[in-house]
Amino acid sequence: MSGKLICLISLAVVLGLAGNTRAADYKDWDDGDPADHLWSSPANWGPDGLPTMIGNSGNRTRIESGSGNGNYPILDATIFDVDPNGAFADRVYVGDSHGDGSTAELRVTDGAKLTISDDLNIAYGNDSHGICYVSGPDTIIEIRDDIKVGRRGDGTLMMNGGTINVSGVIEIPSNTDTDSINKGHLQLNGGTITCGALTMRPNSYSTGTVDVRGGTLIIDGDALSTIQGFIGNGWITAYDGYGTLQLDYDVANPGKTTLNAVHTLNPNPIDGSTVTAGVNQLQWTLPEPNAPGGVITCDVYFGTNSDVETNPKVVTGQAAESVSVTLAPLTTYYWAFDLYDSSISTTEPVHLSPIFTLNTMNTAPVVNAGDDIDTWLAGGPRIVQLDGIVSDEGGGPGPATLVWTVVAEPDESNPAQISDPLAVNPTVTVIEPGTYTLQLEAGDGEFTATDTVQVIVYADACEHASNQEGFEWIPGDVNHDCSVDELDQAIMLEHWLESNYSAE
Repeated sequence: MSGKLICLISLAVVLGLAGNTRAADYKDWDDGDPADHLWSSPANWGPDGLPTMIGNSGNRTRIESGSGNGNYPILDATIFDVDPNGAFADRVYVGDSHGDGSTAELRVTDGAKLTISDDLNIAYGNDSHGICYVSGPDTIIEIRDDIKVGRRGDGTLMMNGGTINVSGVIEIPSNTDTDSINKGHLQLNGGTITCGALTMRPNSYSTGTVDVRGGTLIIDGDALSTIQGFIGNGWITAYDGYGTLQLDYDVANPGKTTLNAVHTLNPNPIDGSTVTAGVNQLQWTLPEPNAPGGVITCDVYFGTNSDVETNPKVVTGQAAESVSVTLAPLTTYYWAFDLYDSSISTTEPVHLSPIFTLNTMNTAPVVNAGDDIDTWLAGGPRIVQLDGIVSDEGGGPGPATLVWTVVAEPDESNPAQISDPLAVNPTVTVIEPGTYTLQLEAGDGEFTATDTVQVIVYADACEHASNQEGFEWIPGDVNHDCSVDELDQAIMLEHWLESNYSAE
């Protein structure tokens, strides 16, 4: 499998700026050779220290093409040792000068956070080359304007994991000038990108492509026709043509357009998913043979090494479509296929799949405190049944624990009483009318999650009924106690023929 296409690149994302000319509004990655490559090391940015964000779009953080000599910044979680809020910049340029044959890089990884007040530009300068790698499940990049991939050069955004939130537009390519290369490519191997819009403008002198694999692209509003047009033009593909794109509006994400993909082999668990540790079943779908009577067989590599060929084969030369594997907690696994078609060759594979991933990394428990509750006091305290739900499939370091607490109530001197705060479905006794807010919190030894429920308590059944939508008072219910009786009659007779207006 030496020719296998590796879809997951576990590189950190890098912003590289190496400029020979410095200006007051430029923050350049030092042109030397910083041994640690860390964005968080002020010395790596020359005399002015780390980039900052002052709301000035002319304040540029530049990683030049010269960084292709192996000198590039890595933005990882060490940035939090410098600033607990992460890294900041106004505008970021990965490749800002005329190309010299090398490639500028930025690698963002390992749970880092980067906030950019303006644009992220990849391959901004004429004939420049730039690539930005993003990886790590907890990595976050917040961009308050646009991403421009291939502004005037050859740019790639390689998304392997994490989250990128773009307030504006992703442009691929970002320019259509005839005096530059104008190539843009988004490789969506994993993670999630959200944006306001996606524009693609390839033409006779510029190219733009998006290949969707294990990641998800979410676009504000209804962009179905736009994305379908890009797909129809061949600009957006799934697994480089070996998969199926999945596109919807207002289904996976309310009010948004969602794009992801499934490989032809239909791997299960799906690419990039998190599963529970223990015995699991890997499943897939083999394609049809090239000719009638042919048989498709496969070798399946599975293990913890991202160089998938070094992992053992859990299936060898079989027409199998499933295999059982045992997964350890808190581990990432890689698996891939060599496919053989007996109608073509039994010794040379007809297809080398991309590398799929799954992991048993811990996730926070899922907590649901239940629907809000309306009730009333019945001449005394009211006992209310709570309906909480807690599930924890993330394989945390300890068993899931939970606790109910009252976080707000009408009279703290007369508090509500929870029957068993450590039970998932206890009762709560409420005494005063008003709104009670109760919180259900669950933890697994690493992560915690919370949800709240409101219990609205009315003084009596009539007050409760009169506050429901569509309620109307009964004609004759003079005292508004939700019934017409002798008291209403007595009140009416007492004031019979009275008036409170003047005839003049």
